[in-house]
Amino acid sequence: MVSRHVLGQALAGAKLEHVAVGSGAEALAQIEKLHPSIVLLDLVMPAPDGYQILRILRARPETRDLPVVVLTALDGEDEIAKAFEAGADDFVRKPFKPVELVARVRGQLRLRAAMDALARKEKDASVVLELTQALASNLDFRGILFTVVQRIAQVAKIDRVSIVLVREQENVGYVVAASDDEQLRDLPIDLTKYPEIQQVLTSGEPLVVEDAATHPLMEMVRTSAQGKTNFASLSILPILYEGKPMGVLFLRSRRAGAFGEREVGLCQTIASAMAIALRNARVLQSLRDQTQQVTVARFEAERRMRSLQRYADFFDSSADGIVVIDAEGRLLFSNPKAREITGYEEQDLRGRRLGDIFASDEAAHAHDLRAGFLQGHFPKDVDIRIATRDKRRAVLNVSFASVLREDGAVLCSFRDVTKQREVEAELVKTKDFLQRVIDSSFDAIISADLKGSVILFNRAAERVYGRSSTEVVGTNVRALYPEGTAEKIMRMIRAGGGRIDGLKVDIIDATGAPVPVSFSGALIFEGETAVGSVGIFTDLREKMRMEQRLQQAQEQILAQERQAIVAELAGAAAHELNQPLTSVLNYATLLKRLLAAGTPAAAAAEVIEGEAERMAEIVRKIGKITKYETKSYVGKQKILDLDRASEEVPVAEAVVSERPAAAPSRAPETTRSSSPSVPTERGSDP
Repeated sequence: MVSRHVLGQALAGAKLEHVAVGSGAEALAQIEKLHPSIVLLDLVMPAPDGYQILRILRARPETRDLPVVVLTALDGEDEIAKAFEAGADDFVRKPFKPVELVARVRGQLRLRAAMDALARKEKDASVVLELTQALASNLDFRGILFTVVQRIAQVAKIDRVSIVLVREQENVGYVVAASDDEQLRDLPIDLTKYPEIQQVLTSGEPLVVEDAATHPLMEMVRTSAQGKTNFASLSILPILYEGKPMGVLFLRSRRAGAFGEREVGLCQTIASAMAIALRNARVLQSLRDQTQQVTVARFEAERRMRSLQRYADFFDSSADGIVVIDAEGRLLFSNPKAREITGYEEQDLRGRRLGDIFASDEAAHAHDLRAGFLQGHFPKDVDIRIATRDKRRAVLNVSFASVLREDGAVLCSFRDVTKQREVEAELVKTKDFLQRVIDSSFDAIISADLKGSVILFNRAAERVYGRSSTEVVGTNVRALYPEGTAEKIMRMIRAGGGRIDGLKVDIIDATGAPVPVSFSGALIFEGETAVGSVGIFTDLREKMRMEQRLQQAQEQILAQERQAIVAELAGAAAHELNQPLTSVLNYATLLKRLLAAGTPAAAAAEVIEGEAERMAEIVRKIGKITKYETKSYVGKQKILDLDRASEEVPVAEAVVSERPAAAPSRAPETTRSSSPSVPTERGSDP
């Protein structure tokens, strides 16, 4: 009940007349009674429910095309699909927004109105074609005229239709056919008593009298002795041939305002076709006492004109350019749009060969087309370049068809697609350029739609994955990642506002092996709607190999530095031990000489000398291993400062400093850790 009240308020607010009912039975009764323009139907309602009502409406011929918008609070997609299968045209979920509901209702009403208008146009076109074909036939022309006016009366739903033909410079007209009297032929009438006919013949414009009882033009008719009439409204349409009046199509109805725009337009089209038929059937010549003799050449020209002119009214209103060419390729007819596109006047085109307006490089094409026409080949949607009258080159999309097979005439319809082709060429160039840019990228680029189907796979991606684009495009993007990785990345992209940068992740190559990459990705939008995604992959394998080699090199350098420090330490120790060992050895030798042999002191001196010699041998070996030079200090030399190192750094570290050259020691110089020397004189300083 609340929903019905809200619905009624929404429709009333939009000034849409409506009737609300509470059950399916009431709905069917009201539809049959009121013949509404649209039905708003709740799926859940007292029996019969919405689905049953839909089926009933679609089963009845009178409601088969009635627009139905369903209202539903059901969330299931199956329910919506079921409603559409039953015949719904649209649906609105409850609770609904009044603006949306009104918009959908008006949309369906516009659609129905357009369909009705199209149906009327199709029906009118069918009637025009039917009558045009009848007028062009070779049967009894008097009988055809009666058939035409009778058919017009049926279609336009009016009471009487008649054809009145006139002679030039005379006030007498002849009623040659009337829809309500098949026997009426050439009934003369005094045109001075028909001011409405005289006005139409003078102006050449249609006249519609909505109310004959009040229209000022009918005043003379109303006041005359025969002024009483049963017709409330009338319409008079001129029958013109080459701008000259041949007569009128006179329509009368007992209903006031019976002639709408549709009826007038339909009858005017038929009147125009009738003028051609009357002229070609030589009715006009019979009314002019057949004073003009038709020559064979004239007859042939009229026959051609009759064949083409009956379609002229349709061609003149066409949005496409239309020309008719004969078997020799000469132009017989051109409509206004054709002249607008080419820039030529009608007299300039008539008799000209079709190839004359082709661009110079299309001359061979024109010859091939004419040869194809002779063989019954009429191509469709062919692009042809022409030269317009102002020397502008234009591209036309052309279709050909045979219209007069006995004469070899060909109908050519075309439209100017110059700008469209220029835009298409630019789009192709832009697409090719973007494709080259994508293919030349060092990074792999992969794009997929929201269903996960791969639509782009560039060359770098082929290199990283070891798979060709033809193999991957169209497959699911999940196959390019370890299981679950693609979904995880998409969640991260959505959580990141539609993009993500620098994500370290593994992908799967053609062999199934993981490949480490740096991933950046984003969603692709059309307006504010996401339609796909794109990912850019940077292969990290080479970078990781370089980092590994750099790590190994650093470790090797560190090991070499440690070895160098050990070597320097050993060399420095050998250098520092050289002098004290020399002193110990010299003093031990001196003591051995000064002490009496066999004494304990002499024995101790020998032990000291031996151990000193053994220590000197060790120093010499260290010197050979480290290749440490123990020459005099010259300039600056980096050596290990043991004193400073022992005070300032831990035992595991070595400090290298620059130490200025010292004065030569009193001990003799040794090269490459030579053994301690022995003093040559007693009492000399060691």
